[in-house]
Amino acid sequence: MTKKYASLIDHTLLKADTTKTQITTLCEEAKQYQFASVCINPTWVKTCATLLQGSQVAVCTVIGFPLGATTTANKVFETKDAIQNGATEVDMVINIGALKDKDDEQVLQDIKAVVEAANKQALVKVIIETCLLTEEEKVRACVLSKQAGADFVKTSTGFSTGGATVEDVALMRKTVGEHIGVKASGGVRNAEDVALMIQAGATRIGASSGVAIVSGDTANSSY
Repeated sequence: MTKKYASLIDHTLLKADTTKTQITTLCEEAKQYQFASVCINPTWVKTCATLLQGSQVAVCTVIGFPLGATTTANKVFETKDAIQNGATEVDMVINIGALKDKDDEQVLQDIKAVVEAANKQALVKVIIETCLLTEEEKVRACVLSKQAGADFVKTSTGFSTGGATVEDVALMRKTVGEHIGVKASGGVRNAEDVALMIQAGATRIGASSGVAIVSGDTANSSY
């Protein structure tokens, strides 16, 4: 019974050419299948908040997306703006270059600033972009996310060179412990993928193929 996974799925649509008609369909599907959230670009937050009003579906958006290379001040502004428009979850991308430079303090303060800007009005998920990191860097990114007070660590944007792997999810879960969420995103296309990610420690799934997953089909999308 694949519908049991619906409440773990962030129903995702982050493509640049997304139209309002597609966003409306996304929200209708999210309500129908009772997904955890819709995950959309900031420009659609207010629209989704209106369309989902009265439902249990959260509005999730992305911050510093997809490169993580905007300034901390920009990420803070995006976070506050998104919450003001109705977002209750924000998925931020870390400063990947700073992590690789071993500038842990910059990475920590970048995440912490978003957590403080969210001010417990929205869950903060930290996208570490595992496909660009060594194992040591993945561990450091998770430790810094935990230190900064994030609610989740997340594998991927879905826009880089790779998505979630079972091995990365397991490593992230081992690193952060039991009390922080782990979101697997990128390349999760069917119920079998979801089951493996959950077994490895994922508590949330980011996928544009949510309907296919709960319907028992396989989708072709990369996210």
